[in-house]
Amino acid sequence: MKDIVKVLIVVVLLASIKSHAQEFTGVATYKSKRKVDIKLDSTQVNSEMHQKMMDMLKKQFEKTYILTFNKEESVYKEEESLGAPQPGGMEVVMINTGGADVLYKNTKEERYTNQNDVFGKIFLIKDELKKLDWQFGSETKNIGEYTCYKATITRERPKIVGGISVNGDKDLDEEKEPEMETITITAWYTPQIPVNNGPGNYYGLPGLILEVNDGSETVICSKIVLNPKNEVEITEPKKGKKVTKEEFDKIMEKKMEEMKERYSPRRGKGDGQEIEIRIGG
Repeated sequence: MKDIVKVLIVVVLLASIKSHAQEFTGVATYKSKRKVDIKLDSTQVNSEMHQKMMDMLKKQFEKTYILTFNKEESVYKEEESLGAPQPGGMEVVMINTGGADVLYKNTKEERYTNQNDVFGKIFLIKDELKKLDWQFGSETKNIGEYTCYKATITRERPKIVGGISVNGDKDLDEEKEPEMETITITAWYTPQIPVNNGPGNYYGLPGLILEVNDGSETVICSKIVLNPKNEVEITEPKKGKKVTKEEFDKIMEKKMEEMKERYSPRRGKGDGQEIEIRIGG
């Protein structure tokens, strides 16, 4: 009889542990910063204006994101904030081709859904999560109260990500294929939060990713609330025109060409200065 009781206790404990694992949820706040180093013709932009523009761009790239997650799913989106003021006498057009208004990830099913609002039209991009070949390191560091371990991955991307045009001049080598470069992405993850997830499209490590650096942008976690009192809702976006990643990229290219024509001084903007910066994904 005692043996039966022991077995029943073990079964109840295992069921309790499984139930707890399924209910494990959290909300993580991330902040991003990007290096900005743009060289402009001093005959067109003086040093004071150049510095103001650099300061404004740094502010543009200082964003806050919220990752809501459980063991298998997550929703990652930018926290709304007021835009940075434009430097006097200059209009800066930011075109981000690699972002997402709402990014849903399902790490168990290895798929994602991006919901993007492109100039008032909403698109849904659905695709498989790209497998990331992480290389594990032995280095550790603390981020807040969590011990984090280092992992790296190499990836190719265009050496010149996007372009800059001043006073409507076309980008150099605009018609040529971009030169590629190999970069190293460094992530810091903590096994203390046992979820296979992280900011943006990053995932695939045995613990929540708290920091990612790709050489130009750093995204770091500033706050974590585990199992919050208020119920965490993780909902996959459903609204929007369904397109493939390839179709969406073509739409973005067309929109960028339209924006260039719209803001070109040759279209009636006079002699005003124009800076266009594209940030690719």
